[in-house]
Amino acid sequence: MTLEQLRIFIAVAEREHLTQAALALHLTPSAVSSAIRTLEERYAVALFHRTGRRIELTETGRAFLAEARATVGRAREAELFLAEVGDLRRGSLTVHASQTIASYWLPPVLMQLHSKHPGLELHVTAANTELVTAAVIDGAAEIGLVEGAIESALLSQQVVARDRLVIVARPDHPLAPRRGIERDELLAARWILREAGSGTRSVLTSALDAEPGQLTVELTLPSNEAVRAAVRTGPFLGALSELIVQADIDAGRLVKLDFTLPEREFLMLRHRERHRSKASIAFEDLVKPQAR
Repeated sequence: MTLEQLRIFIAVAEREHLTQAALALHLTPSAVSSAIRTLEERYAVALFHRTGRRIELTETGRAFLAEARATVGRAREAELFLAEVGDLRRGSLTVHASQTIASYWLPPVLMQLHSKHPGLELHVTAANTELVTAAVIDGAAEIGLVEGAIESALLSQQVVARDRLVIVARPDHPLAPRRGIERDELLAARWILREAGSGTRSVLTSALDAEPGQLTVELTLPSNEAVRAAVRTGPFLGALSELIVQADIDAGRLVKLDFTLPEREFLMLRHRERHRSKASIAFEDLVKPQAR
């Protein structure tokens, strides 16, 4: 088994499409198909179901995907270690961050890092907290940035910034002019929220001590910007970072409700047992002053 075969398997598994994987890898479809077939025949397993023109992972394939990602991640660490010799004149850093952090807090930090080390390749992926955590555990990301504490013995966690969620609504919402809004009023309201697994939603439900299904969620959307735009259209509440909605509040498009949610922490996640690259140490040196 070679790393190239593993990379091909991961590309096909993530897309469940041979041609798309071939395009992404700059290989021919026949080369991709041959690599997958060689793996399956060598170990006498079926990694994919082939139904007509469709291809999808078998249960064995799904289980193997995590192992393949971890192996390729470990190989990438070895490559990074050698590439970074020479005072960061070369190298790369992969960061996965939750959406609020990736869109609002992280860009200035990355610009500072690029200014100091222009030879570094910076790879950033935005996802929800659960997916960011999984990426750091699997080795797909060297650094993860999330909102709120994570329960994992594999990861170290360091506070790099703080943020506050606010509950917002249109100015004509019945709760908008109210003072001293009660928890029960919020539980009875209609909400537009991020998906389950997002740090934003977790903080809100924890602050309201809401059981699963207790909030009336009219619409679940995959991004903060989508939630902000949707709340502006009707009699709904939303919970978003103050960073995201401050411009709308200042312009009078949204109103911050009189209910205080707890401050939350932006955390940097690292795998405890993996090599700390020079690029990630340079990133950490930049964010430590912000944490203070």
